[in-house]
Formats: sequence, C-alpha cells, structure tokens
Amino acid sequence: MQSDRVYSVSEINQWIKQLIESDRRLADVYIKGELSNYKIYPSGHHYFTLKDENGVLKGVMFRGEASKLVFRPESGMKVIIRGRISVYPRDGLYQLYASEMIAEGAGALYLAFEQLKKRLGDKGYFDESRKRPIPKYPQRICIITSPAGAAVRDMLRILRKRYPVCEVILLPVRVQGEEAPGEIAYALDYANRHGLGEVIIAGRGGGSMEDLWAFNDERVAEAIYCSAIPVISAVGHEPDFTISDFVADLRAATPSNAAELAVPDMKELYIRLNTIDSRIRASLDRQMKFLRQRYSNAAGSRVMQDPMNYVNDMRMQLDAAENMFKIYFKRGIAGKRAAFEQMAAALDALSPLAVLGRGYSIATREGRALTSVKGMGKGDKLELRLTDGVLDCVVENQSILKEQ
Repeated sequence: MQSDRVYSVSEINQWIKQLIESDRRLADVYIKGELSNYKIYPSGHHYFTLKDENGVLKGVMFRGEASKLVFRPESGMKVIIRGRISVYPRDGLYQLYASEMIAEGAGALYLAFEQLKKRLGDKGYFDESRKRPIPKYPQRICIITSPAGAAVRDMLRILRKRYPVCEVILLPVRVQGEEAPGEIAYALDYANRHGLGEVIIAGRGGGSMEDLWAFNDERVAEAIYCSAIPVISAVGHEPDFTISDFVADLRAATPSNAAELAVPDMKELYIRLNTIDSRIRASLDRQMKFLRQRYSNAAGSRVMQDPMNYVNDMRMQLDAAENMFKIYFKRGIAGKRAAFEQMAAALDALSPLAVLGRGYSIATREGRALTSVKGMGKGDKLELRLTDGVLDCVVENQSILKEQ
C-alpha cells in the first residue's frame, strides 16, 4: 500500500470541510427547491431536505436564524434559501446551513399572513359571537400608537372636535420594526391591567405590507383577543387588512375613521337633545291644556259654585232612600204577617181542641190518649177531656164493637 501516511476518518472529514469552506462560491449561496421532511426540534433548530427533480440536499437552520422567519415553513413548500455549504464532520455529510428563507412565488410576508390568519381563524379568534359592542358614550379612550405620526394627531383632532368631554390617554409605542409587536402587545395588556379606558384604539398610518407587519404579529393578535376592553383596530388605509383587524371588536378603515367610530358627534347629540326637549315641551303643553280644561269644568260645576247644594242633594237622596226603605219594610212585614196567619189557621184546623169544640171528647189514661177499650177493665180510672174541662171517670163495663 503506497502512502505517505494513514488518515483517520475525522481527519479526512475535516480536510474536506476545509476544502469546501475555502470555496467562496459556497460560502454565500442562494438555492431554490422544494422542502421535504421539514422538522422543528425542541431545541428550536429546523432540519429539512431541499430537493428538485434530480437531487436532494440536507439542510439545517439554527434557532437564531429560524426565529427571524416571518412564515412557518412546511414540507412541499417551494422556497429560496440563502446560506453556506459545509461538512458536518461527525457524519461525513455536506449540507446547507441556512441563514435566510423566503417563499418562492407568493411573497413570504403574504404567505405568513395567510398562515397566521388560518391558524387563528381555526382557533375562533375571528368569531363574531365573541366581539363586544363599542360603548356609545365613553368617558375615557386609550390610544396605542406612535406619538410622532400623523395618525395620532388626526385622531386627537377628531376626538377633540366631536366629543371634547371625553378623556384621552396615549400609550406611545413603536409601530414598525422588530421591537414593535412586543411593545404593542405590552401596551394592550397594560391598558387592561390599569383600566385606562372604556375603549382602546390601536393602529398606525398607512404604509407597505412590511410597514404594517407589526399588526400581523401573533403576539399582538393574542393581546387583542385577551383584552377585556373593546378594541378598535385602525391600521393603514381602507384597502389594508391586518390580522389585528380580524381579531379586534371593530375594524376602522383609517385611524381618523377609528376616532369617528369611537365617540358620537357632540353637534348631533345637541340636535337630538333639542328634538327630545321640543317633544317633551309639546307633551307637557298638551297635558297642561288637558288639566286646565278639567279644572275649568270642575270650577264651573254646581258643587264648586255652592258646596251646600251638593249637601242638600245628598240629603234629598237620603230621605228618598229612607222612604223607600220604610215602604219595603212595611211590605215585608205585611207579607210575613199574612203568611203567619195562614199557617196559624192551618194549625188551628188540625188542633184537637177544634175537634172538641164540635162535641167530641178525648179519653186519656195517665196522660196518654186511649184509642181502644182493650186493656181497660172494670174499676179502671180514666179522664175525659171536653172543651171546658176534664171529668174523672171509673169504668163500670166495656163492650167491643163487632167488626163490620
């Protein structure tokens, strides 16, 4: 075996690594292809395979670079990746170390927007049933936006003009850049914890999709969703839509429109109050006219002209009632007397005394009337009642009548 020396595997892998890394073309290269076997490990590192019709290339994106992705890569997605080619000495494999990744075809920001919209929509963040009404007459409004932009000046001007009695609290935040989503989310949470308003307006002026991207961040969407205070989203111009618009309780076409939606117009309130005042006055006038007419009728009545006339009328009615009572009473007594006499006559006709008056007598023994001679014997005593007295008698003899 002809060789100056024998190399270990790791030495060869390291040598090949140095050869590849010395090639400037491989130090910063853009490669397009289709993602396959895309996996995100608990460490935060992303591992994948990039392929086309004729080949495959292993790749990795470490956590630091992966945290800057604005969309969620998935298998089957066509992308353009910027990175460097190097060797992983332990496995003896060369691979792509990615530093940037963008979606091919549709822009990466648009893709990220659609992905987040779908994910939050599936969670119910956009459901109309959870959206709360904006208070009609808020006493305090909290605005979360940049303190230096034209948007805040327009909102303050409109609020002051339309509803000057309302207190406005401004929470200044950055609305663009990497720090913006965190500041906006924190401001929303802060406003809720300290009860800084009855309604919150969160937004900024117009710009490109990149300029408005802070309001497409999941942290901001989560803060709006968890807000106990109703939120009006006021981002960009009318054609612009952000994730915040979908999550918020109300979407305004512009920041100026948000101010108009948040408070009523004081001039319109004055007109409405004047209309209500006129209606109340007219109703009171009608009621007063009715009451005056009733008073006039009552004042012109006979009883009000001479109260004793009323007393005399009542006296006459009382006398008439008394007379009617007497008549009805007499009629009642006469009827009862006639009925009594009729009943007395009927009783008298049935009285044994009446029978005695016609020549009959009643024989009794020891107070009991005798109806038969049976049981009586010679020498028995009995009483014979006549119309004018009683005779004490002694039985001398008895005879029983034969039945016919």
